[in-house]
Amino acid sequence: MIIMLAKRKHPKFYVPNFGAPNRKRVKERWRAQRGIDNKKRVKKKELGASPSIGYKNPDSVRFARPDGAFEVLVHNRMELQALIASKDARVARFSHSLSSRKRSELQAMADKNNVRVVNRV
Repeated sequence: MIIMLAKRKHPKFYVPNFGAPNRKRVKERWRAQRGIDNKKRVKKKELGASPSIGYKNPDSVRFARPDGAFEVLVHNRMELQALIASKDARVARFSHSLSSRKRSELQAMADKNNVRVVNRV
């Protein structure tokens, strides 16, 4: 049984003028503000939140999937065997550079050992 803390929520981080009716070209994204008169850079409250270290999650839950498991990137058979031997609550993600033949071999090996694969074929 895994006991883990819940990941903390944080607000969406937008650039200034996102959503303004006369600024349709402003995309939903984040870029650090660098202008000398930029009010978001000086952290005016009415312009919304900016990313900061205070929004960081505890180390025990960082990079965890929503189901609580952690992913391990698998490139070859040895890495999958190490994952099988570890007996942790981890799931495998096959590297995109795997050939289809090697991927099917590793997939069969994972199925036999009850290892969940995130990006199975």
